[in-house]
Amino acid sequence: MNLESLRTLLPEPVTQYLARTGLAARATRVVPITGDASDRRYFRVIGEDGGTSVLALYSAPFEYDKLSFVNVTELLERVPLPVPVIFDQAGDLGLLRLQDLGDVTLQAHLGAVPPAEHAAVYRRAVAIIELLQRRGQELESDRYLPYGMAFDVTKLTWELEFFVKHFIEGYRGVQLPDPTRDAIREEWNPIAEELAAEPRVLCHRDYHSRNLMPHQGDLYVIDFQDARMGPDTYDLASLLRDSYVDFTEEVVDDLIAFFLAVRNRGGDAAAGSRYDADFRRRFDLMALQRNLKALGTFGFQTISRQNPVYIQYMPRTLRHVRRNLERYPRFGRLRELLATFVEELA
Repeated sequence: MNLESLRTLLPEPVTQYLARTGLAARATRVVPITGDASDRRYFRVIGEDGGTSVLALYSAPFEYDKLSFVNVTELLERVPLPVPVIFDQAGDLGLLRLQDLGDVTLQAHLGAVPPAEHAAVYRRAVAIIELLQRRGQELESDRYLPYGMAFDVTKLTWELEFFVKHFIEGYRGVQLPDPTRDAIREEWNPIAEELAAEPRVLCHRDYHSRNLMPHQGDLYVIDFQDARMGPDTYDLASLLRDSYVDFTEEVVDDLIAFFLAVRNRGGDAAAGSRYDADFRRRFDLMALQRNLKALGTFGFQTISRQNPVYIQYMPRTLRHVRRNLERYPRFGRLRELLATFVEELA
């Protein structure tokens, strides 16, 4: 569909921006593209010369210098991490014009390349986490928003309550009795307190296979505007207990070992379980909290946003939760309480 025929279907801010910048005369097509779980919308602008860029349309106008995406982009460019270039902005229209990284996420890429190539790309993904943490400490400044936010007890607890509200009650349609709700809170209060007490590093906040884009021989990072301080296990748990990709336990062990080796500047890591057992315990604790929050997000998207695409990822995420509940005796009571209403955890 050409630009002229699409014009009546485009949001008014996009039409205004194309006219204002002269892109309307130089573009042959403007194509809506799949977005994320936010309320942003995305459009690919294809020029006469075949060059492309992406328009990110926010739900409201913004002040460019105060936009979290812009602030965190500047920080990550200083790390440096591969992130999309911001070409232009029209804050009055709620628009950013960004580098086009294509349509292939790491999740999709894994299905298109031989399994032998998976290890290399995931080692790169793990190395990015180590770089973000190390350089994040060196670049700490009040200038950047992530250093003023953290996964504290309040935030971690809110995310666990989000799971109850939007997965158990919203998606599963179960109204928890007050005594049961109180009992669940008693079980996960120590989880939030323990995670919040860990030394904090800079975290992407949503680091998984749908927010990594193979492009031009590297792995680009997207959807990082909610970056904040948190446990050193947070991004690693997001990546290796991904709701969208299956890993064997051997692969998880190897990648955790690789992360610790890189962090300790020890070079390559031996396979198997030759890494700090306490780190693995903390990794599993973080993964449990993270996966419960993911289930809440999937329930919210399905019921509140009428977006059923995330239903397919619930079984894998529930398996992650069950595995960690089974692994540690301390979670026996929590598992018993949740399994009453979520049979997959029984």
